[in-house]
Amino acid sequence: MRYLFVIIIALFLSSALDAQIRANVNFNLGSQPIWGPTGNDYVENYYLPDIEVYYNVPMHRYYYNERGRWISSVNLPARYRNFDLYNAHKEVINEKQPWKNHATYKDKYASFKGKHDQQPIRDSKDSKYFVNKNHPQHNTWIQQQKHDNGNHNGQNKGNINNKNKGNKGNNNKDNHDNGKGK
Repeated sequence: MRYLFVIIIALFLSSALDAQIRANVNFNLGSQPIWGPTGNDYVENYYLPDIEVYYNVPMHRYYYNERGRWISSVNLPARYRNFDLYNAHKEVINEKQPWKNHATYKDKYASFKGKHDQQPIRDSKDSKYFVNKNHPQHNTWIQQQKHDNGNHNGQNKGNINNKNKGNKGNNNKDNHDNGKGK
C-alpha cells in the first residue's frame, strides 16, 4: 500500500513539475522586442518577409543571407538601417533555425510583403505587455506592482488614502500614449 502511495505522489509531483516547466517555456512576453506584433505569448523567431530576415527572440539576434551564407548579428545589416520594424509584417516561426528552410518560408509568406497590418507591442494598451522592460508603460506597471504588493494585494481597499492612490493609477493607465512614434 505504501508503495502505491509513493508512486501516486511521485506521479503527482512529476506532473506538477512538468506543468511548471511548460509554463515557463510557453511565455516570453518580456523577451520579445517591442516592435514585435501583439498576440503571441511565446515566440522563437520572427520572419520579416519584406527583407527576408529572421529575428531570434531568445538570442536577440538577426539572421540574414549574405552572399549565400546565413549571418547572425545583434543589428540589421546596414542596407536595412532605415527599415521600419514597427510597421513591417512579421510572421512567428517557432522552429529552432528557420533560415535553414528559407525557401519554404519565403514562398509561404511572400504575399505579406508590404503589409502593415499588425499592432506592435510598443503600442498595445493590454497590461500583459507591460512586463516587457522596453514597453512605454513598463515603469508605471512596476510601480503599480510594488503598490499592489505593499498594499497586501488590495486588502486595504477601505482606506481613503489607498482609494485615492488607486484612482491616480487608473488615470495614468488611461493616458499612456506617450511613446508612440518613438
